Amino acid sequence: MTLAPTDLTSRELRDRTAALLRLLGAEIPEPGEMPVRTPISGGEIASLRPSSLAEVDAAIARAAEAFRSWRTVPAPQRAAVIRRLAELLVAHKAELGELVTLEAGKIGPEALGEVQEMIDICEFAIGLSRQLYGKTMPSERPGHRLMETWHPLGVVGVISAFNFPVAVWAWNTALALVCGDTVVWKPSDATPLTAVACHSLLQRAARDVGADPEVHQLIQGGAEVGERLVDDARVALVSATGSVRMGGLVAPRVAARFGRCLLELGGNNGAIVTPSADLDLAARGIVFAAAGTAGQRCTTLRRLIVHTDVVGPLLDRVASAYRQLRVGNPLEDGVLVGPLINERSYLAMRDALERAQADGGELICGGERVDGFGEDAFYVRPAIVRMPAQTAVVREETFAPILYVLTYQDFDAAIATHNAVPQGLSSAVFTQNQREAERFLAADGSDCGIANVNIGTSGAEIGGAFGGEKQTGGGRESGSDSWKSYMRRATNTVNYSTELPLAQGIRFE
Repeated sequence: MTLAPTDLTSRELRDRTAALLRLLGAEIPEPGEMPVRTPISGGEIASLRPSSLAEVDAAIARAAEAFRSWRTVPAPQRAAVIRRLAELLVAHKAELGELVTLEAGKIGPEALGEVQEMIDICEFAIGLSRQLYGKTMPSERPGHRLMETWHPLGVVGVISAFNFPVAVWAWNTALALVCGDTVVWKPSDATPLTAVACHSLLQRAARDVGADPEVHQLIQGGAEVGERLVDDARVALVSATGSVRMGGLVAPRVAARFGRCLLELGGNNGAIVTPSADLDLAARGIVFAAAGTAGQRCTTLRRLIVHTDVVGPLLDRVASAYRQLRVGNPLEDGVLVGPLINERSYLAMRDALERAQADGGELICGGERVDGFGEDAFYVRPAIVRMPAQTAVVREETFAPILYVLTYQDFDAAIATHNAVPQGLSSAVFTQNQREAERFLAADGSDCGIANVNIGTSGAEIGGAFGGEKQTGGGRESGSDSWKSYMRRATNTVNYSTELPLAQGIRFE
């Protein structure tokens, strides 16, 4: 297998980044004390100045002021902004996808897929603008009508992570704007340039259709900037994507001021493979789910729970595929696994592998660092570790390409093992037995927010609600009725009679 070491210098990557920003109509940020490094080489491709706390306050104030008029614009008219944004994303899909690769290290097809996900959620939100339905319920009182209406909520604060630097923002922003909210976005400090590009495209979309561009605000910086957003009572909803630790800090602070939270946190996702499974299909699903995005997806497959009768032939297939994965520069064709985001991720992976082997785990393949990309870039071969039991390290989420393999003999025991972790995002079962499939999807089956049959744990479509239970946070984004998170409900009673009967038959005369 031939690796693809990058022959691009940091200067060339920096120049290409600036060219992409210009093509996307974004202003090149003024240099500042916040460096932006590409995981491709580890070199600096830009720098910018983080937002001051005063600037954060001002951005929230502008969003709050814009909300006062934006909430009264009819929802189908609000959708015009999102329709124009979708058109711009289609026109600039290649440029934005390449910028995602430069900043986040995703291979080309995955980066383009992320931009397509943005386009898809825009289309969903456009249709949603005519479907923000409330219910009409029968009243117990004659001459009365009982109903519910949904109204815009307010300013929505979006805190996004590096691994999906643009799609998760689009999930939140497309729905929030159509629902009549305004948005203040705090992106990961590892991927600020894609945020600059998206903010520019959205403001252009607003201007093109005659809407107020102040409906969207961008703030940049580290934890102190995010904390300011979290603590501001003018922010009605904080939608935060990141680690469980981050969610544990955000949720109580928002709750203390009686705000709303929408949390998308850790995912230690598992898949069960039964004796009846199509092993070739399972292997294909497992490899992408476990090794895609270098294991840096919240839906990455991290635990494989396989029946003892098929663990040998399945591992042969998966390990064979792993050994053929091309690790290298994500800008090059044919590369399937790009770099980890930074050294901290690499050290976390190395530590987890050492702990797993200390617990009796057998390293089947992978785990080593791939040289040839410079000391500041961290490329690794995805690892498979066969474990004797689900130890502490297996129950933790390591944001790197490690697949732990466990075995089972009884399907009930497999489900129990699957559910015996603190996280509850995505899950899968590979089986051709209908009873096993239905049991996995039943109330006493998978305890995750996403449960799949004969497909991997990653690659969710925007039509379904995305999110999970337990330490994953309980939030739901994207499709289905996730829009309700961005609105407030009012119950209305209309008396069209000349009488005034009280509910529950109460008489007060």
